[in-house]
Amino acid sequence: MDLKRLSKTISYALRHHPDEFGLQLDVQGWVSLDALLAALRKRRAEWRHIGEDTIHMVMENADKQRFELRDGRIRAYYGHSLPTKIQREAALPPTLLYHGTTPEAARIIQVQGLRPMRRQYVHLSEERETARMVALRRTSTPVLLVVRSRAAYEDGIFFAPGNDAIWLSDPIPARYLEFPPQARKQRA
Repeated sequence: MDLKRLSKTISYALRHHPDEFGLQLDVQGWVSLDALLAALRKRRAEWRHIGEDTIHMVMENADKQRFELRDGRIRAYYGHSLPTKIQREAALPPTLLYHGTTPEAARIIQVQGLRPMRRQYVHLSEERETARMVALRRTSTPVLLVVRSRAAYEDGIFFAPGNDAIWLSDPIPARYLEFPPQARKQRA
């Protein structure tokens, strides 16, 4: 069984189109694991007999934490593009967080700040290297932004943990961001 394909399908269902699977997410993004399994079993012949153990295998073999299982329910940690915003519980973030981006996007961010784009929340990393790796998916010359997250939080900007390494936030004005020298030189 192709666990990567199954993981991508679960992400698609929980983050973007639960309606295509006949699923109804609650306000925090949870859905019954049984309902998800029933929908997946109908999706592909090779998935007819999957169970909770298969979901655990997907989670254990993933390169990053995408899903959370609790009390017979499952949800995607983050990355939702649904029209109704998933409710998260606010939390005090670390003093600094990081965001990796492209040089082109960095120029826009200097003016507009960090925005969620096609997602519900801005995604931030606790580790510099994680942010750099995210940016490397889009560019060979990543720009690493330092986010003064504690200061932003103290000024009323919403933050919530996404998983053990990722934080989510509402838009962050540029005044809370530190740009590397090469990005500052290119400021529009």
